[in-house]
Amino acid sequence: MAKVIEGLYYSESHEYVRVEGNIGYVGITDFAQDQLGNVVYVDMPEVDDEVTAGEDFGAVESVKAASDLISPVSGTVVEINEALEEQPELINQDAFANWIIKVELADPEELKGLMDAATYETHCK
Repeated sequence: MAKVIEGLYYSESHEYVRVEGNIGYVGITDFAQDQLGNVVYVDMPEVDDEVTAGEDFGAVESVKAASDLISPVSGTVVEINEALEEQPELINQDAFANWIIKVELADPEELKGLMDAATYETHCK
């Protein structure tokens, strides 16, 4: 069973958001990285780009497939995880520790539309 962490918000497309204040750390879940296999490239937006909930903001490529990254929240990108440019495999090592983008949340109410850990675990079965 893939690791699921309590206290995060999860989307149906297997992204997570960890919220600290008005900043959301967005990445892919352990389930998603397991399904993808060895990640070889992460396509990320630029700092100051706007992301919109439900729309793609980049992609993760593995030896098996490429998968769009769908933003679970709307807002402004305040930081990208530059370590992933050189070491995309960090996502395979620990998907939750290696977020992809940090977003300043435009509308924290959007979080109510995402799943909690228990609901996400059921979704993955």
